[in-house]
Amino acid sequence: MRNATHSPDFLLIIITAILILFGILMVYDASVVQAYLEFGDKLYFFKNHILGIVIGLVAGLVAYKIDFRLWTKWALPLMVLGLILLIIVYIPGFGIKAYGSQRWLNLGLFSFQPSEIIKPIFAIYMATFLAHKKEQIKSFTLGFMPYIFITLVVSGLIFFQPDLGTAFQIFANGIFLLFLSNASLFQMGVFFPLASILGLVLIWISPYRRARLLSFLDPSSDVLGKAYHINQVLIALGSGGWFGLGFGASRQKFQYLPEVMTDSIFAVVGEELGFIGVLFVLAAFFFFIWRGLKITKEAPDQFSHLLAAGIIGWIGIQALINLGAMSTVLPLTGVPLPFISYGRSSTVSLLIGVGILLNISRNTLRKEKGK
Repeated sequence: MRNATHSPDFLLIIITAILILFGILMVYDASVVQAYLEFGDKLYFFKNHILGIVIGLVAGLVAYKIDFRLWTKWALPLMVLGLILLIIVYIPGFGIKAYGSQRWLNLGLFSFQPSEIIKPIFAIYMATFLAHKKEQIKSFTLGFMPYIFITLVVSGLIFFQPDLGTAFQIFANGIFLLFLSNASLFQMGVFFPLASILGLVLIWISPYRRARLLSFLDPSSDVLGKAYHINQVLIALGSGGWFGLGFGASRQKFQYLPEVMTDSIFAVVGEELGFIGVLFVLAAFFFFIWRGLKITKEAPDQFSHLLAAGIIGWIGIQALINLGAMSTVLPLTGVPLPFISYGRSSTVSLLIGVGILLNISRNTLRKEKGK
């Protein structure tokens, strides 16, 4: 095996480009009705999405150019900045409240979601923490509890915005990285059930979250009320059949399907492109995750191994939550589909993650020729 700089993972670039281009088409298609009704411009959301991609490509290129080893030096300042941004969201005048949640930060000329920006920061910081602690992670006081505390602080600040889906995504990715770091299975075995019980209690005491859970368990309970969203998703997916109604022919986008261009865009894919379109999206994400895991496996050191795992874990878990919710395997949580859903903050964050992955891929271990 040798460790020398080489070309980045070309197949990861290709599959990322395919997902982004497919997302551009679907955002344009799914958003035209809402854009025209709200702003009198059918391309309003489409143009904003393109702007997010352009910014994301620039940010991703910068991340690609940065040697992955430097992130260890910036991990703590970045985490402090991320936590400050998550706290500022709660301050009136800075945080923007919409759709019952206070997730956006208003900076005058533009707004963004700190909960999206924290995702790559969380992966960087936790990979640095675990690589530094090494065997100390098995220590309850020196490794395990500090790690869990940081994970709970980040996910907790997001949970109370409220944003259950992203909070769960951060928490799940933290547990995933902890598992990869050879932490004590006994400690994890005790903590995880307790955390699960706490999560269920927090869901149950919130009327909105409890209603979502109950509508998931019984979609026919209140089809025009609490279960309206999930029933419209089922109608969209059921209308598509094998080959779909055709691109642009969605009926659900005419103000029937909530969050049509963000959380529910996969339902539009199923409606317009049918089972074939659904398989295409699933295959694309499977291929993306496979390339990410390959980079993780061949990473040159423990930090880059954990960093790559944290990035692919974040994107993979996010895709799984969205696809699970849209197929009614999981409750609706308000998590967008990576690369395909509308959202500037999400797109920028994702492309930064891909840029870091590509930089690691340039330094992966490769077998010597002839051996």
